Amino acid sequence: MKTAAFFRAPFRLVLLSFIVFLVSCDDGKLNIFSVNDDIEIGEEVTMEILNNPDEYPVLDMYEHPEVYAYVHGIRDKILASDDIRFKDRFDWNVYIIDKDVFNAFAVPGGNTFYYTGLIKFVDNEAAFSGVMAHEIAHADRRHSTNRLTKIYGYQMVLSMILGNDPNLAAQILSDLALTTTALAFSRQDEFEADEYAVRYLYPTEIDSRGVAYFFEKMDNADNPDWMTYFSTHPPDSERIEEVYSLHEELGGDPGNTFENRYQDFKNLLP
Repeated sequence: MKTAAFFRAPFRLVLLSFIVFLVSCDDGKLNIFSVNDDIEIGEEVTMEILNNPDEYPVLDMYEHPEVYAYVHGIRDKILASDDIRFKDRFDWNVYIIDKDVFNAFAVPGGNTFYYTGLIKFVDNEAAFSGVMAHEIAHADRRHSTNRLTKIYGYQMVLSMILGNDPNLAAQILSDLALTTTALAFSRQDEFEADEYAVRYLYPTEIDSRGVAYFFEKMDNADNPDWMTYFSTHPPDSERIEEVYSLHEELGGDPGNTFENRYQDFKNLLP
C-alpha cells in the first residue's frame, strides 16, 4: 500500500503536466478552452441574455432594420480586416440593448452587445466604430476564456484528473452569464484590444483612432455612469497615447469621423 501511495501523487503531477501541455495555447497564453468551447459558451450566454428581456431589452432586428443595417455595416468593415482570426468560425452577431446603461461587451464566440446609453453618449461614427472594434478584438483574441482559464484553470484540470467535479462546466457557464458585464479584463488584454481596434479600422475610410476619441470624451464627461464601462474595461493613462502612436506607425491616415451620419443613426433609436 505504501508503494501504491508513493506512486499515486507523482503520477498525478505528471498527468497534470501532460494535460497542461495539451490544452490550448493562444498566442502564448494558456487557455483550457478550445475555439469550439468559445462558440458553445457564447451561444449559451447569448441565449441567457435573449431569454431575459426584463434585464436585457434587446431591440428586435425586424422592428428596427435600419438601426441594425447601420451597425452591421460597421461590423462588416471591421471583419474585412486580415487580422481577424476567426471571421469564418464565429457568428459575429450584433445586439443593441435598449437601456440607459453606459456599457458594451463581447461574449466568447464573437457576439457583441451595445447599450443605447453608450451609443447616445458617443458623438461620431469613428468613436463608436472604435468601441465595436475593441469589443470584437476581445472576442477574436479570446480574452474571456483566457480570463476564465486564470480563474478556473487549475481547479478544472485537477477536477479532470480526480473526476470529482462533474458540475464544474455548468458552474463556469453560470458564472460567465452572471458576470458578463462585470468580468474585468487585464491591462494586457485592454492594450491588445485597443491595438487591434486600430489595426481593424485603419484600412477603412473610418478614422481608426476612434477608441481614443471615446476615452477622451469619457475623461471630459461629468457623469459617473462611465464607471460602468470601466468596471469591465480598466482604464490606463497610457492607452490613448498608445492608440495615437500605433496610428502614426501605420501611416497616419486621418480617415473620417462621420458625425452627421452617426447622428442620423442615433435619431433612429427609440
